[in-house]
Amino acid sequence: MEFEEAHASFIQHHLRLRSGERKGRLERGHGHGEILFARNVWWPIKGSFDDLHPEYEVLDWRGRSYFADFVFSPKYWRLLIEVKGYEAHVTGMDRKKYCNELNRELFLQVMGFRLVSFAYDDVAHRPEQCIHLLRSLLSRYEPKEKGFERTFFEENEVLRLAIILVRPIRPIDVAEHFGVNHRTAVNLLQRLCEKGWLQPVECGKRTKVISYRLVQSAIDSIS
Repeated sequence: MEFEEAHASFIQHHLRLRSGERKGRLERGHGHGEILFARNVWWPIKGSFDDLHPEYEVLDWRGRSYFADFVFSPKYWRLLIEVKGYEAHVTGMDRKKYCNELNRELFLQVMGFRLVSFAYDDVAHRPEQCIHLLRSLLSRYEPKEKGFERTFFEENEVLRLAIILVRPIRPIDVAEHFGVNHRTAVNLLQRLCEKGWLQPVECGKRTKVISYRLVQSAIDSIS
């Protein structure tokens, strides 16, 4: 099925399920930016709109209705996605609106949503960057659904840990993160060295390896 047909079916399906303001909001709110995201970013990653909800109603910390551009809601977690234009969300926002937006985002995280915002310019002109980042995020939560092997998941998790640490990663970091012994941690790090994603950092005259440095190209491997 091509995007246009699948997208039209997706919207019609949700319109049939809704009434009142929820239906009206979908008819009015699913506009150019949202369609671009669906076409340029979501469709290349998923190839379907399963578990994706457009113009999804949630409540903010004041109990007021708020409609998110999209919510992806598979079985065990929820991802709230916004496409933000520069003018509406930066130049056209006063201090009160800015405070309200930050409070709403924090409240939604408290309520169990994982929030992701994409700039309209990136969605429209640099979708490959959005695809890379969103696919990386989804892979963290969907290893079983995608049929990833345990080894692949572990390697990606080590790379993410190395990025978070912002320093050479040590066997003790991996051992504590995974709850494994030192030898298992070393084996995992050495396996990533063999793949060219990490480089050993030598120390002392005996060139003893005590840590491993992330190779720049490794960032691409977690997509």
